Amino acid sequence: MAAEDSRPFVGLSDVYVPEDIPVEGDIAVPVGSSRRDDEFSTLDEPVKETILRDLRAVGNKFIHVLYPQRSSVLLRDWDLWGPLLLCVTLALLLQGGAADSNQQGGPQFAEVFVIIWFGSIVITLNSKLLGGTISFFQSLCVLGYCIMPLTAAMVVCRLVLLGSSGTVSFAVRLVVVTASFGWSTFASTAFLADSQPPNRKALVVYPVFLFYFVIGWMILTFSP
Repeated sequence: MAAEDSRPFVGLSDVYVPEDIPVEGDIAVPVGSSRRDDEFSTLDEPVKETILRDLRAVGNKFIHVLYPQRSSVLLRDWDLWGPLLLCVTLALLLQGGAADSNQQGGPQFAEVFVIIWFGSIVITLNSKLLGGTISFFQSLCVLGYCIMPLTAAMVVCRLVLLGSSGTVSFAVRLVVVTASFGWSTFASTAFLADSQPPNRKALVVYPVFLFYFVIGWMILTFSP
């Protein structure tokens, strides 16, 4: 028994392999899968191309907000770069109102920033609790990108206030803010509609309505 253990391959010399069975082959690793992986890899991508690719993705999402329709682009390829840019821009434009000179604590940068992000988080949690099928960050992405019409309205209101601040100016700002408020609400609900239970859509849309209404009210009541 000990002799057999010392020779574990005993008996293999008697194995016969017919000559018509090939005993050779190609052991090279196929490169097709690695090439496909390289196409989606960005480790060796130049920084310039990465930045341009991200900017194109953000611009594409802005276009979807301009022409709201039932699309999964904002949900599938979500990011927070666009919402962050819009939030910072809107907060900067709202900073320095007339309330600051009276020391009444007008909308400062941090206050606008917190209102927007806290409101988005509350709406997202409400959507999830009501049975929404989208993720937390997907909802933040949609709500953030749909602030774009209100940000554009803030720019228009700033330009109008440079000319005058009378009744005509207020009427123009009211029309602009109302249109942008409806635009933002409609765009966000168009993207989020399919992710909510049919019998609870109204419970999801109502907080979205309030969220954009508060932002629109801050824009309308702003005075330099």
